[in-house]
Amino acid sequence: MKAFSAKIITWYKQNKRDLPWRNTKDPYFIWLSEIILQQTRVDQGMSYYLKFTKEFPTVKHLAKAENDKVMKLWQGLGYYSRARNLHSTAQIIAKDYKGVFPDSFETIISLKGIGEYTASAIASFAFNKAHAVVDGNVYRVLARVFGIETPIDSTIGKKAFNELANQLLDKKQPALHNQAIMEFGAMQCKPANPNCTDCVLQSMCFAFEKKKVSELPVKEKKTKVRTRYFNYIVVNYKNKTIVRKRTEKDIWTNLHDFPLIETSLDLSETEVLATKEWKKLIGNTKYNIKSVSKQYKHILSHQKIMARFWEINCKNSMIVIKDKNYLTINKSEIGKYAVPRLIDNYLIEQDKDS
Repeated sequence: MKAFSAKIITWYKQNKRDLPWRNTKDPYFIWLSEIILQQTRVDQGMSYYLKFTKEFPTVKHLAKAENDKVMKLWQGLGYYSRARNLHSTAQIIAKDYKGVFPDSFETIISLKGIGEYTASAIASFAFNKAHAVVDGNVYRVLARVFGIETPIDSTIGKKAFNELANQLLDKKQPALHNQAIMEFGAMQCKPANPNCTDCVLQSMCFAFEKKKVSELPVKEKKTKVRTRYFNYIVVNYKNKTIVRKRTEKDIWTNLHDFPLIETSLDLSETEVLATKEWKKLIGNTKYNIKSVSKQYKHILSHQKIMARFWEINCKNSMIVIKDKNYLTINKSEIGKYAVPRLIDNYLIEQDKDS
């Protein structure tokens, strides 16, 4: 076990990437980087990290920010509950801890949006506490090197990997050890085409010896993907349009999109116009359909969104929707609102065509 830690730390010192959150012990910056990098590649997350640290240099600055501003800055990263939890937790730290990030693992993990992995990362990287960090990279390295075939997404598997990771942890330099094994998984022991021929762990790697590199780690659960059909109504009246703030417990909470008719099947134009939802939405307003877009496919972790955009020109007046979450705005101002990537992609294409 000592040989394992020594080898990956030596490798890390020679091969590590120069990343800004590695050059700080500030728990706020470390927390911010860890939340951004969940479900996000480093090259994509980097620009968001730099934007957030510039806009909100301390946790108090983030706490004081308007939620819409936080969501707009997060736009394009996806998994928007991360941004909502980030903002909420910043407010808790500012209020309950006077803006000082707590340094105990138990307190850190009690905060909203922070699980065992993130709490371990903050405790380790910011405060050098001896808590092993176990992410997807670590699961992969441990499964291959030690030949663990227990599914990583099972209760037994998670417990076994956490126990092994803590046994391997260099208690004298836990932050360095954790950074090393995570970087090793990201750069050397990659999911596909790992560099096994030039690997410091080759001599002790079970998967390399048994030719099981592509078989490890093992997962048992397959995510069921639900397909949803969205018909967005893009209203034009003079220089105005309508956007809706999504407040329900669903995808994209607190982001903005257009008035929506969701259907269980992919309906034809005639079928959409015949729905009760269309008639209720349009009411007595006179209109003509300017265009119906191509179908946009947007993939989420558990859902597949198939969307079309129905652009309509209102002739006599703007559609009236009696709901505080529907906003009539100038079309030129839509860029000020945080929107899902699906909506952003549509707006970008419209700008290109105009």
